Amino acid sequence: MMEFIESLTFLGLSIQAWITVVTVISIFFVMTYTRIPAVVAFLGALTILLVTGVVTEEEGMSGFGSEPVVVHAAFFVIIAGLIQTGVLYWLTKNVLGEPQRYKTALFRLIAPVSVLSAFLNAVNVVALFIDAVIIWAKKLDIAPSKLLMPLSFAASLGGMCTLLGNSSNLVVAGLYMQKTGKALNVFEPLLPGLVLTACGIILILLLQRFIPSRQSSEHSFETTSDYTVELLVPTDNPAVGNSVDEAGLYDVRGGTLVEIVRFDKEIIMPVPKDAYILGGDRLVYAGHINDLLSLKESHGLAAADHHVWSINDIDTKRKMRTAYVNFGSDLIGQRMNESEFEKESGMVLVAVARQGMRVEGQPREIKLQAGDTLLLECPPRDASELQRNYRHSLTFFDSHFVPQMGVRTILSTALLVMMFVLSLFHVMPLMAVTMLTAGAMLLMKCCRMDNVIKYIDWQLLLVLGSTLVFSVAITKTGIANIIAQTVLQMCADNPYIVMGVMCLLASAVSEFVSDVGSSVIFFPIVFEQSQLMECNPMPFIMSLMLSVTLSFSSPIGSNTHMLVYGPGSFKFTDFARIGIWMHLLLLVVCLVVVNLIYPLH
Repeated sequence: MMEFIESLTFLGLSIQAWITVVTVISIFFVMTYTRIPAVVAFLGALTILLVTGVVTEEEGMSGFGSEPVVVHAAFFVIIAGLIQTGVLYWLTKNVLGEPQRYKTALFRLIAPVSVLSAFLNAVNVVALFIDAVIIWAKKLDIAPSKLLMPLSFAASLGGMCTLLGNSSNLVVAGLYMQKTGKALNVFEPLLPGLVLTACGIILILLLQRFIPSRQSSEHSFETTSDYTVELLVPTDNPAVGNSVDEAGLYDVRGGTLVEIVRFDKEIIMPVPKDAYILGGDRLVYAGHINDLLSLKESHGLAAADHHVWSINDIDTKRKMRTAYVNFGSDLIGQRMNESEFEKESGMVLVAVARQGMRVEGQPREIKLQAGDTLLLECPPRDASELQRNYRHSLTFFDSHFVPQMGVRTILSTALLVMMFVLSLFHVMPLMAVTMLTAGAMLLMKCCRMDNVIKYIDWQLLLVLGSTLVFSVAITKTGIANIIAQTVLQMCADNPYIVMGVMCLLASAVSEFVSDVGSSVIFFPIVFEQSQLMECNPMPFIMSLMLSVTLSFSSPIGSNTHMLVYGPGSFKFTDFARIGIWMHLLLLVVCLVVVNLIYPLH
């Protein structure tokens, strides 16, 4: 039966090829138009390919043991060691300095960030520097967005320079090794990457005046009068039975009582001065966050996540923390009062900000969006622990800790240098080197095993393992060959035009899906084209590797953009203002430089 299905064709493609095409297109649709997490979308697509027989079990599982997945897993351990021993903290503290002007701060930021991103992975560098950049912005009295967008762009540019800088670099290198049996050096993309990084930095400096100035969400929580706070009246509160005016809860400093929500869902709005207070009432205020939150102590109120019987039930050790809703978060589209998040996490939503403007309504009944800033009342735990536990849903502002510097700080730095030296001189394959370094970090107690597990991004590993199988399916079903031949005919077999067209398509797709997904889909096609034209595959492969990382026009095109989207209070279209120009200009530079370095024949 399976052989019969495989023999069926339609418009020149087999049934299995059409299954692959529909599956890949479906992923584009799911990633662009739905809130389904990436890991669910990719694993679902892999399941379809396995069930329909497009790929065998061995082929389907091969991606999870491939070089990109193993190297990423090992690198998570290495990064954990660098964080816990204080290496990254030392870099953050000493590299940036204390600039006095915006232009000086901009250069002092993008230069070291681009260098560090080549060695420590762009996403890790951005996550590390966000807090420091926001503090800079406060000192310079500028909007954080004016520094956060350059931070993300610089990290993406620097990540092009090594295989470890971006996930897509490793994916392309891994696919190339599967095709040719040849391993790329960790510094293979260094020369074209440096040229692109230098050109990109110049463009950032030239276009910096077009970077939008957005109101900081943290600053909004401190100074604005346009945010809402929801507080609950415990049953034994002395105010019960009095009017809001008599209880001193009507005319309050820094805010206005917007409405009262009774325990039976009755809503009183507008609130008259003589409205009586009942136990279990939720009082919704609009105004200055800090002043309104002081009512909790002065009037014995509580956060409004559940009914409180007694004032003594209120935990005074809890802390207020700011967090941003991530792209792909399971909180998107959810109302906190309908979600289990507060119950599971022990956190309570106090206020919501969205792009510097008030979100009308009760905070816990607001449907959340990506990039929303949440003020959360959190249990007395370290912010870094909260960040590790909920990093797929939220990014916390104050998520870093001050580590103890010592001998292991020097030791972990030496291990990192050793890893790059061994890889540079081809002493060991990249996968072996990273595994050796990760093992040494654990053996020398640069990081603890129980903490390491929290640093590993399991969802990313699952997505990587799944996406690599798509390349197998696209090649196996003949899709790569057909598309390659079609493009060759349209471009009159001119390798330069073919390369330009494919890189333009791949970079455009990466703006809406991801650099990893785009590289996996286009790699087999580009490689097939180089073989059909009897050209050296390296210029095709390197141009693809670099072009898919030129995702500057949309916040979902890069993980670094997603990290700064919330803290910068950006609008979705903000990145396009300078991102489109950077994308197109750097794509031209990429094609020229790669072809100057790598001959076609």
